Amino acid sequence: MKKGKEIELTVEKFADRGKSLARIDGFVVFIPQAVPGDKVRVRIRRKKKNFAEAALLEVIEPSELRTSPRCEYFGTCGGCKWQHVDYEAQLEAKRQSVKDALEHTGGFSGIDVPATYGAEDIFRYRNKMEYSFSASRWLTTEEIASGKSFNTAFALGMHVPGRFDRVIDLHSCFLPASVSMDIVNGMRALALEEGWSCWSTSTRSGFLRHLVVRTGARTGEVMVNLVTNGFDEERFEKIKQYLKDSFPAITTFVNTSNTGVAQVAIGEKEYIGFGDGVIHDEIGGFRFEIAPSAFFQTNTKQAEKLYEFVREFSEPRSDDLLYDLYCGAGTISLFMAPHVKHVVGIELVPEAVKNAYANASANNVQNCTFAQGDMKNLFDAEFVARHGRPDVFIVDPPRAGMHEKVVKEIADLKPERFVYVSCNPQTQARDIKLLADLYHVEQIQPVDLFPHTTHIENVIKMRLRSDV
Repeated sequence: MKKGKEIELTVEKFADRGKSLARIDGFVVFIPQAVPGDKVRVRIRRKKKNFAEAALLEVIEPSELRTSPRCEYFGTCGGCKWQHVDYEAQLEAKRQSVKDALEHTGGFSGIDVPATYGAEDIFRYRNKMEYSFSASRWLTTEEIASGKSFNTAFALGMHVPGRFDRVIDLHSCFLPASVSMDIVNGMRALALEEGWSCWSTSTRSGFLRHLVVRTGARTGEVMVNLVTNGFDEERFEKIKQYLKDSFPAITTFVNTSNTGVAQVAIGEKEYIGFGDGVIHDEIGGFRFEIAPSAFFQTNTKQAEKLYEFVREFSEPRSDDLLYDLYCGAGTISLFMAPHVKHVVGIELVPEAVKNAYANASANNVQNCTFAQGDMKNLFDAEFVARHGRPDVFIVDPPRAGMHEKVVKEIADLKPERFVYVSCNPQTQARDIKLLADLYHVEQIQPVDLFPHTTHIENVIKMRLRSDV
């Protein structure tokens, strides 16, 4: 099998990162955009010792699991990888990914992983979208085939997968609330009319960098955060007036100045055009303040279901001391607070800890304490002596999982109940493998917060073994 060779294959199953897997004489071939059950014609793009990667050329016989993508940009934009897959099949693939991680990475056998808890809304579910401006527009296959002339020095939309320097000029998207794309198209029209330049990664110049739109799923509030290369007061006033006049749904407008090189939607200073610079949303009856750079779960409704599983798995008792590690802005902490004696949250980001205290105060929650610092350094025996020995742990680390020192500290403390929430089943399985001698896995629940993507949140309930 050589690079460039075209072959026909029948796709067997989903694989990692949204690809699917087929075999030829036992040799594994990974194919993006293919669906299990498809008969396909592919071209080998790269061959390794144990596998090959191929480009999908033609679907000869479509799988029963295949469906028509709703979005015109599907296949070019990286926002969705599975719009062509039936939603029930997506849920099963995510369940299988959790099971595979626990078996292959964690070394667990006979693990029962229940069906993924699916989303009621599989479109219009995102409460935050971050769009990029770029001086290097990527033309889609359809745009090239149209024969039309395009301004390739201006784009506002999403990055092409694997290309940090190229952006698709996006005019529609079915992930955020419809007002989000209305604002995108309006800002594009204003910027083109005014002749404002987009950021160029090659020259490191240009005025417009990012447009972030956040919506309160339960409150209806809308924030626009425009990230620019420096601050221009005249343009700021023009944009402010345009947004006020054109989009009455917007409740606050913020202009963030970012003069650094990194292409991130944060900066050195935030200028509030109108409103109070924040929006609010609600989870489980609690009201949360969301600042421009604050983390908040992207799917409000499914986050609430996720937290309900966390609460159920933790079996909270009125006299419990609960530790919430990697607590962020305190959403889980506040959700758990009415059911335990006290919550101690630990978080690395100082702004998130400030938000956590603000959220606790706004909701009149008085039994939460938040500490700021690097988990592997802050969370130690001295910290426990100061705050008390926990009865139950909830951890929700970033994709990289927990540091080994944190795992060791949990093992030393031996809390009776331990709930691990993860957006990465691989690192989750790796971490709980280190605790397998002390804990047994009692319950598992995958929850889909991101339909049409390969991402999955998974909750694992662990209980201290009776013989330790």
